[in-house]
Formats: sequence, structure tokens, C-alpha cells
Amino acid sequence: MAEPLTIQAQGTPNPNAAKFTLNRVIAAQGTTYRDAAAAEAAWAKGLLIIPGVAQIFAVNNFISVTKRPEADWNQIGPQIEAVLQQAFA
Repeated sequence: MAEPLTIQAQGTPNPNAAKFTLNRVIAAQGTTYRDAAAAEAAWAKGLLIIPGVAQIFAVNNFISVTKRPEADWNQIGPQIEAVLQQAFA
């Protein structure tokens, strides 16, 4: 049985970006997603349709999420974690 998924959210020096570290490899190569319609990965689509999410970057075991300046981390953070739980648990 696989180890339970853990997600650790951290702020960054940019107040509009946060880093989500998982105990899973997300992407072997660094990939940036800006458009839900063009995103190949279902989890990337799921993140990009969250209102306020502008861009995501994934490499190794972490995802950097950039939000629009007017978006509130308190509202979108739990939605981001829910998408990641569903995709990688």
C-alpha cells in the first residue's frame, strides 16, 4: 500500500506565489501551465480552473502556484490542496 499523501504549503518571497511540496514525484521535468484547456495533466487542469489561480509550475515533488493579486490564499489554498489530494492520494 502506498504511503499516505502529505502536502506541505509554504509561502514564498512573492506574496502571489506559494509552494506545495508533496511526498510524490509530480513531474520529472519542469513544466509550466497557464491555460486549463491546454494542460495535458488532469491535476493541472483542476488547479487552473480554480478562480484566482493564474499559473502553476511543477517539477520533482513540488508545485508552485501563482495567484492573481486580487485572489485570497485563505480561499484558494484549501481548493488547491483538495485537487492535489484527489489527484495524488
